[in-house]
Amino acid sequence: MGAAGQGLSTDEVQSIREALAAGRKPKVVFTASAGQIAGQVGQVVELTDPAVSDEFVVVRFGRDELPFSPADVAVAPRGAGRKVAEPEPEPQVETAAPTEPEFVLDRPRVPAPREESKVETADAKPAPAPARKAVKAVKPKGPAGLTVTLAYADGEWTVAAQQGSKSLAKPYVVKPAEALRMVALVDVPGVHEAVEQIMAAERAEAEQQAEKLRAELAEIEARLAELREAH
Repeated sequence: MGAAGQGLSTDEVQSIREALAAGRKPKVVFTASAGQIAGQVGQVVELTDPAVSDEFVVVRFGRDELPFSPADVAVAPRGAGRKVAEPEPEPQVETAAPTEPEFVLDRPRVPAPREESKVETADAKPAPAPARKAVKAVKPKGPAGLTVTLAYADGEWTVAAQQGSKSLAKPYVVKPAEALRMVALVDVPGVHEAVEQIMAAERAEAEQQAEKLRAELAEIEARLAELREAH
């Protein structure tokens, strides 16, 4: 190998040419004759025709690929251009102290007045203080709420009943007239309009089916009449 100040010899140029043919890009170091970039490391990417120009060694340096003469570069020693990757210091993230939830145990508890104490002190002599409100009597728990549902789906009206979480009646089919009477009890214009639209659509579909069946029946009767005449 040539020293950094001697440039490339003929044998080294031939070795570089063979390395390029094998798909490698040999590293070279710039000599003093290269000027300000002396000592920097580059990669040989191509050897052009020496007969055309003395600067036939094309070196990639940074993002540029520039031609140099063999005197401007020398074979780089092993390990040249490699930088030891220094571990980057982990960014110190200043973590703010987490806000601790406020616990009731951190403060002295103020004992809440108990209902029993109100009853016990009811007979005591009244102190010069604002009059206390009378304790409301606890009402007995009433029966669970009752829900009756009238629903329309897939051309059928159904009614279901449920009390609380208990099902009293599973959805069962009712006639449209019965559903209409139930809806009439609800004095809400929007509900009436929705039911009327559903009824109108059902009525139109039923009329279409009836007309179709009448036509089919007429054809069957005509066919039957023909068969009777043939007999």
